[in-house]
Amino acid sequence: MSKTKLTNTKTPNPSNPSSLKPRYEIRQLKPKHIEWAAAIVSHSNSFCSTVWPYLYPENDGKKAIQLAIDADYLVRHQIDSGLSYGVFDTEYVFKREESKPTDGKLYWDLSEPSVMKEQGLRGEAERLLEQMDFPLVSVALSYDAHNALDMSKMEPLMEALPHFGLAYHNLEDGDSRDPETWKAKGPNEVLFRNATSTRQDYEGEGIMAALARWLMREAALKGYRGIQIEALADAVIHVWATAEPPFKGAMVSEFHTDTWKDEEGKLGFAPAHQRIAKVQNGQYDHDAVIDTSTVTHIERTYLNT
Repeated sequence: MSKTKLTNTKTPNPSNPSSLKPRYEIRQLKPKHIEWAAAIVSHSNSFCSTVWPYLYPENDGKKAIQLAIDADYLVRHQIDSGLSYGVFDTEYVFKREESKPTDGKLYWDLSEPSVMKEQGLRGEAERLLEQMDFPLVSVALSYDAHNALDMSKMEPLMEALPHFGLAYHNLEDGDSRDPETWKAKGPNEVLFRNATSTRQDYEGEGIMAALARWLMREAALKGYRGIQIEALADAVIHVWATAEPPFKGAMVSEFHTDTWKDEEGKLGFAPAHQRIAKVQNGQYDHDAVIDTSTVTHIERTYLNT
């Protein structure tokens, strides 16, 4: 049974409420949200990650804006799948009047000068955060594993973050599962998660965890037998690897940036200090009832691992 109280019915499926505070609402992300979602993912990774700012300390706000552009395909593919969700602040107060007619606006501008030299990484992060004037505060991007990414369209992102592809390669090398027991043979079987980010000004409220746990339930209700996620943050790894019943997380593969060495024996991710992991998540109690009177039985067969 779920340990958290599920009382917020402001979700795409009111019969699957969330544990978020009443001011927050989970919505399915639409194409109109692509730019906002890409900005949140880029800002979080560029300024708040325990990996990327350490590997690329010279990257400033211009690089963060360009990263959002380079991530467009990854974000678009997942939002177009209809399986990506975001948390919106229903009490959000707009910073600028011109943001109101469109219910929010992103004001990033590549031509605007950086303040990195004068104010450092924190000042640069605050500059771009101030220009993110919209109520979307957290995203959980996903796509059906049967509808794979076109890796040729991922090249701009891979070039912007060379270690991104390397991290996934390392996790794939360490994945000892029998593909027959896990990989999707058709649609609506396995969900792939790729991008979990919360805006810096909304961190510390448990939004990521609440959205993740809601998605576990929603995926099960949609008939998915499992979810796979690659994570580069301790909190994300914890939520998915130690999932609340009736779900069960399992570590598939992992490595630590402190110890991983390349073919030349060099620490390939120095000076970053982070555990990087691939986690699979499934339901092990097929007839479990989610811990709320408004949620129905999940009676589908979900991955029993």
